Amino acid sequence: MQIGAFTCWFGTEPLEQVLEFLDTQDIHSVEIGTGGYPGDVHCRPADLLADPAKLDRFRQTVAAHETSICALSCMGNPLHPDPATASLHHAQFRQSVLLAERLGVGTVSTFAGCPGTPDVGKYPNWVTTRFPGEFAELLDWQWTEKVLPYWHEQAGFCRDHGVRVAIELHPGFVVHNPATLAHLRAEIGPVIGAAYDPSHMVWQQMDPLAVIPALGPAIYHVHAKDTVVDRRNTARNGILDIGPSSITDRSWAFRTVGVGHGIQWWSEIITALAASGYEGTLSIEAEDAALSCRAGIVQAVTNLRSAFSLVAFDRRASSE
Repeated sequence: MQIGAFTCWFGTEPLEQVLEFLDTQDIHSVEIGTGGYPGDVHCRPADLLADPAKLDRFRQTVAAHETSICALSCMGNPLHPDPATASLHHAQFRQSVLLAERLGVGTVSTFAGCPGTPDVGKYPNWVTTRFPGEFAELLDWQWTEKVLPYWHEQAGFCRDHGVRVAIELHPGFVVHNPATLAHLRAEIGPVIGAAYDPSHMVWQQMDPLAVIPALGPAIYHVHAKDTVVDRRNTARNGILDIGPSSITDRSWAFRTVGVGHGIQWWSEIITALAASGYEGTLSIEAEDAALSCRAGIVQAVTNLRSAFSLVAFDRRASSE
């Protein structure tokens, strides 16, 4: 395993400058956004696929920093009920797969998507309960008519191009926990796996340590991000908090690695990932509203390295 970073959180800062900063942190593995909600500031697949010279320059920019790309990230909603949004996110996903093949990147991370309703609608409809019965009917319709047909088609496309899909377990989308991922994989096959992000599990009240063995070798990509749960606000409003964005007023908030949970906890996450067979990158997502992107990454790197050193110490101790 190695420490990496998701470049989209640097915003419009040029990729060359981002890589120069990551050099200072001895980070040489990156996840790059290629569309969807994170955007494609540092990598526009359609442009690179259409222009070999641009593609070569992109490769050279990354290689000049002795850096590899652990995943292309196209976190969109190709099942969106708005046809324009669905079409755009679908096209970006397919282009991301083609670019991954061209670059020799084996993983594209994304969301499973979330449809709307059978009638004409503008917004996705995330079902979180089977009661009243119309919710169960809608959920069954979404999976049968939208989710499974779409991912059957994309699975064949991805297999043809030697790319696997890492679905992030994310609230708001049909795949948001191990059970929903298992349902999708049972229908589609192992070309689809998980993008494991403990921060989304914490605020859903899952135990990220218990999730790792449940997913096992289906973990294809990992995000390193933490979450703080405010017990006082949660006691009042629960975890389904759509209130103010201020950290002090929310039931939960994203924080950098080691702020929500200590170094020991992160060392246990790393140990469990290794036991599951994961050998890839821990891609830092700098979404801490209390810190700048750079400050968040510096703190995350420091804490992850401490966690790795503790894992190494534990291994030495167990061998003595």
